[in-house]
Amino acid sequence: MENTMKNTQQVIQKAYAKINLGLDVLRRRQDGYHEVRMIMQTVDICDELVLERTPQAGIVLLTDRAELPTDKNNLIWKAADLLLRMKNIEEGVKITLTKRIPIAAGMAGGSADAAAAMRGLNELFDMGYSTKELQELGVKLGADIPYCLTGGTMLAEGIGEVLSPLPAPPDCFLVVAKPDIDVSTAFVYGSLHAERLSDHPDIDGMIGALKEGSLTGITDRLGNVLETVSVREYPVIERVKSLMREKGAHNALMSGSGPTVFGIFTKREEAEETAGLIREKGLAGQVFVTVWHKDAI
Repeated sequence: MENTMKNTQQVIQKAYAKINLGLDVLRRRQDGYHEVRMIMQTVDICDELVLERTPQAGIVLLTDRAELPTDKNNLIWKAADLLLRMKNIEEGVKITLTKRIPIAAGMAGGSADAAAAMRGLNELFDMGYSTKELQELGVKLGADIPYCLTGGTMLAEGIGEVLSPLPAPPDCFLVVAKPDIDVSTAFVYGSLHAERLSDHPDIDGMIGALKEGSLTGITDRLGNVLETVSVREYPVIERVKSLMREKGAHNALMSGSGPTVFGIFTKREEAEETAGLIREKGLAGQVFVTVWHKDAI
């Protein structure tokens, strides 16, 4: 990630949302984190960050969403503060966030934004960090940040920071729907009893299906143990999943801790029709028809 450009004044970064094709929780660790095995995949829904150098020290964060904090309670601010302090930068930065990824949705929007801020600052101030170095710094702020720094298709282990690249899934269309509820990741993980789980997603089988390029092999193995908590608390999640399957989705799954649900379709017309029906029935306020984002960020 060495950057030969000097005195860059402005950098634009895109922050891509992720979904989980498979999410398994193995155990709760003594430090409070959970040991996981997940298949992570970026999708073509993204926020945009514009980063600009300012002569005065400090971080100015602007966003088009009033409900988001713009101070040290925002992961973008924390990421910027960490890097500026690490490199003893005396100038400041203004960061303008345009939000498209649903908030509190199980799509790593906050982590993706923080990762984009780190990539952008690295370039803006010619910091010279490698991706691996940024990942080692980012995990201190959030377990999803190391993945969000690269994106693509990954097996994530440990607390989510041990990453192994996988082949991208075959082309298809996705309906991504976020019901009008916010789900606390801390609440979902805190309510999960990993030791009592009887069903676990077939992560190894999913890896095999990705390597074979088998869409059916992937859709047959979609699984997320956090549904055991979120679906019980928010029945609308199951309603959205059922509707997607009724309308032609090969399968549907909740992403992360929810409440966002995605359905995998091979026909765009079916995907568009399903998205329209979800809006019409008022099951979700934010509905997208999109595709995988396969390229590394």
